[in-house]
Amino acid sequence: MIYFDNAATSPIDPEVVIEMTKVMKENFGNPSSIHSFGREARVIIEDARSKISSFLNVSPSEIFFTSGGTEAINLIIRACIIDLKIENVITSNLEHHAVFKTLDYLKTKEKFNIQYVNYDKSGRIDIYDLKNKLKENPKSLVVLMHANNEIGNLLPIKKVGEFCKEFDSLFFSDTVQTMGKFENNFKKLNLDFAACSAHKLHGPKGIGFVYINGEIKINPIIFGGGQERNMRSGTENIYGITGMAKAFEIAYREMKKTQDYLNNLKLYMISELKKNISSIKFNGECETVGLPNIISASFPENEKAEMLLMNLDISGVAVSGGSACTSGTSKASHVLNAIDPNNNDPTIRFSFSKFNTKDEIDKCVSVMVKVLQK
Repeated sequence: MIYFDNAATSPIDPEVVIEMTKVMKENFGNPSSIHSFGREARVIIEDARSKISSFLNVSPSEIFFTSGGTEAINLIIRACIIDLKIENVITSNLEHHAVFKTLDYLKTKEKFNIQYVNYDKSGRIDIYDLKNKLKENPKSLVVLMHANNEIGNLLPIKKVGEFCKEFDSLFFSDTVQTMGKFENNFKKLNLDFAACSAHKLHGPKGIGFVYINGEIKINPIIFGGGQERNMRSGTENIYGITGMAKAFEIAYREMKKTQDYLNNLKLYMISELKKNISSIKFNGECETVGLPNIISASFPENEKAEMLLMNLDISGVAVSGGSACTSGTSKASHVLNAIDPNNNDPTIRFSFSKFNTKDEIDKCVSVMVKVLQK
């Protein structure tokens, strides 16, 4: 089996499994308990928080553990509109469904305006359109993802942060796809909020965090025992937190090596696809820049191409037709529809990890050639 769907979820690193297993065996206490078992669990959580915050150049008190990126997105958007009374939100039509659906729901309850920033046919955000919108509507909330999960485009995040600061606006970036792939120094990026899911960087599922600038005070959306300094009640997922911290440690230890390796894999696959499949088209900026691990490729519309995704799966190659974030549905990609509404070509997203090889790419391309030539 060949797994090329790492943007959906990544295989857990063996080192992470070892670290989590150790804690599972030895530290079962409730972190809120005052006895020694609870205190030991609390130390593990706070050590993990300190480790993650040090990598991101933020205070440990600005990291709040969540179930993942979707919860973080819901928390921040709701808090900014309901608690901070933000009257104008600037986002794009290329964001994650968690952004759209949270805004759609809040629109039925609250009064605020939504503006959508322009982008070009490659899905590149027009940051000067953003600047103009901020100039007309200072004190807005800007919600733009650092890297697109379908086409891999990277936002010029530092420049966006500067614009937001210039116009007294808050900046929330979904950094789920870039966490562990880039240094992400949040202070230098002028971020106010960010989201992370551990399973995108070879950590466990069901755990993530939200970064909240310490100067900003918001209310929780989950109430109960007051865990996570009253921001996210519920007994902490100590095993998941342990695994996420270890995944961060590995990612930062291997970052340059992994970046180079993934870039080489991506360029090699693009070259092999071009060499072996005529009329292939690449979406976004993956041929030149973008995330080092994502390729979005479209094929001429015909019966063979339509069956490509299924035939790859039958042949033992796991890929995606777009995002895997809509409960397994095969709906058309909202990102591809947004950047080219008239394009109906079948599209496949290949996404790599450090565990993939060039041999796997060769096998994948060979299967694709056979299917398309039948």
